[in-house]
Order: sequence, then C-alpha cells, then structure tokens
Amino acid sequence: MPLPTKTPLSDQLKKLLHRDVDHVDTPALVVDLDAMMRNLGRMAEFAKKHDIRWRPHAKMHKSSGLAKLQVQAGAVGVCVQKTAEAEAMVAGGVMDVYISNEVIAPRKLARVAALAQHLAASHGKLAIAVDSNEGIRGLAQAMDHARQQPGGLPATIDVFIEIDVGQGRCGVPPGRQAVELAQEIRKHPALRFAGLQAYHGRAQHLRTPQERRDVVTMVVQDVTFTRRLIEAEGVPVDLVTGAGTGSMVCESASGVFGELQAGSFLFMDVDYALNERDPAAPQFEHALFVKSQVISSGLQHAVCDAGHKSHAIDSGLPKVLPLEDGTELDYFNGGDEHGILKPRDAHQRLPRIGETVWLIPGHCDPTVNLHNHLIGVSGGLRHGKVEKVIRIDARGALT
Repeated sequence: MPLPTKTPLSDQLKKLLHRDVDHVDTPALVVDLDAMMRNLGRMAEFAKKHDIRWRPHAKMHKSSGLAKLQVQAGAVGVCVQKTAEAEAMVAGGVMDVYISNEVIAPRKLARVAALAQHLAASHGKLAIAVDSNEGIRGLAQAMDHARQQPGGLPATIDVFIEIDVGQGRCGVPPGRQAVELAQEIRKHPALRFAGLQAYHGRAQHLRTPQERRDVVTMVVQDVTFTRRLIEAEGVPVDLVTGAGTGSMVCESASGVFGELQAGSFLFMDVDYALNERDPAAPQFEHALFVKSQVISSGLQHAVCDAGHKSHAIDSGLPKVLPLEDGTELDYFNGGDEHGILKPRDAHQRLPRIGETVWLIPGHCDPTVNLHNHLIGVSGGLRHGKVEKVIRIDARGALT
C-alpha cells in the first residue's frame, strides 16, 4: 500500500513566512517556537540526566516535521496510536515508530506488515502493542504473507504486550496471561517479543505529585510482578515502556521503566497546567495557542471568532492569555464558531472589536487534529514573525 504524500503549501501560507504575526488570519493554530524549543530542550536534558530513553507520542502533534525535530534532540523515535498515523510519520521520514495500540482488522494488519517491509528496506524499525492471541496470530499471518510476496524481505516487527495497569482500557491483567502471550509471540519468526507496554493515562491528570506517585507505585508493582513471571520462563523482558507528561518523574525514578512516552510536554495545555508540578519535573510552558479576533462587542461581553471547531473542549474550555495591558478574560462556550469573552474583574475593560486574543487550548491533541497546519512564530507570540508553517501530516489519520 503506498504511503501518503504531502500536498504543497498554498501560496497564501507561503506568503506568511517572515511576516509579522499580525498577518496570520484567524482563527489559526499558532506555535510559539521559542517556548516549544525550550520545552524540547528541558525534556532532552531530563532524559539524559536520568539515563532513560524517550519516545514522545506523535499523536499529540501529528507532524512528521516535529517528530524529526524530537529525534534530532535525542528521542529514539515516536509513538503513534493508529496505523494511518504510523504511515504518515514514515512518509515524512521518521524511521522508528511504535504503534502503542492494538491493531486487529486484517486489512490494517496488512498495512502494518507493508510498513514493516518498507522500514526494513530503509534500515528503519517498527513496533506494535498486542493484548490477545488473536492479535498476535493475525499480525504473524500478515507479516508472513508480506515476506512471501515477490521482493519481500525477512522483515521482523517488535511486539510489546500491553498490561492494564489501571487505565481500564486495553491490556491484559498483570500476571500469567502476559506469560502466555510472550510465549505465543516467540513461536512466530517474523515477531520479536520486545517487552511490556504499561501506560496509565488517568495518572497523568491527578493533580498532586503524591497522588501520581501513589498510583505509579502500584503500576511498578504490577509490572515487576509480570516481568518476573515472564523471565521465570526463560524469556527476557528487554524493555518496559510507558509514562506520560504528568507522571514521567515517577516512572523514570522507578528503576523498572526504560522508556518514556511523554508527548504533551512539547505544547502543554490548560489541563496539564492544572497539575501541581513535581519539584523533580522540568518546568514546561505553554507553546500552543489559537489566535482569535474579537468580532463583536456587547455591554458586558465580547465575541471572538474561535468556537469549538477550532479547539477541543473535552478537557474544558480554553484559557485566555492576559491582554498586553494585563486585562484578564474568561472564555465561555459560544458554540461552533464563537467564543464569549468576559472580564474576570468587573473593573477591567472589554477587548475592542478587531483586537487579537490568544487562547490556550484545554487539550492539545484533539485541538491539533482540527487544523491542517501549525503556524510557527519566533520572537514572541504577540510581536514575532512567522518562521515556518508546519504540516499536520496525520490530521484525520484515524484508521
């Protein structure tokens, strides 16, 4: 199956390059490149200090360009959740991709096998998570079929067994079932048992460091128990991978996890910023914004042109960056195309018609998926210049 191809930037987007941010039409998804690079540097420094691999989740930014930037900074590769996301990353030149999710449909598994063949020919690497014998056998069948095709290579794929460590989503319970899956994986020449996937998504949004430490302590116990059972059968568990931006301090200190999958650190959003920072964690800052403009004004409210077609609201409404004079505004849901703005303090002013307001999304991942491009600005969010236009290659990559 051919990999997706990039469409050229429109003339309108090309004309934005090197121009003042004022020229960016609204609503638009804007990245403060200076803040983003500081976040990236802090993550790289954290991983180096703790001697731990990091494989950021590209499902957050969905951009092969940003994925390659992360690899250049020291990441071993990226995670994705969908086969189509993996295809988009590889098409964009990312050569080490882990699908940290289960793939069951035969047609999708054929695409996974084709991607493994492509990467094998390019000295790249593909991995995937499983939690059932059906998933393992279907994957093996697809890989074997691809090997047997004319020009097929003896490609292999790394396979991680997902353990349900409290997320309550995919994964087998800690214990014997994982042993049986590891043994099944080792029966198939095209599959290599690579370790355990142990991600606790809900732990990322527990607000206090102690709450997160308590939960990850239980995660580590479950993983250690399962690992010992597998290794008692003579099967090495080379790597435990997982963690996110909220909990990565705990996993990195565990002595059990060898790889971090934190992704949201690059942009940060309102929900993650509500977490009380662990003193041992890097100080990440907001780097993703929706540029919006006031289009109407009433007696007690103003209206901007960014409704929830331009930002996701599953984790709450966006926060409004204070205006340059310090005025603080609250955002209220105005529907698909509108946002309602009210001064937080009754003595503060309403924004003027035509004035720019900057929104910090509640949840960065689904917000990014609403846009085709990120507008990268350097030299300050309000008065900087457009340095690059970043394609969101994997927008809508849901299969």
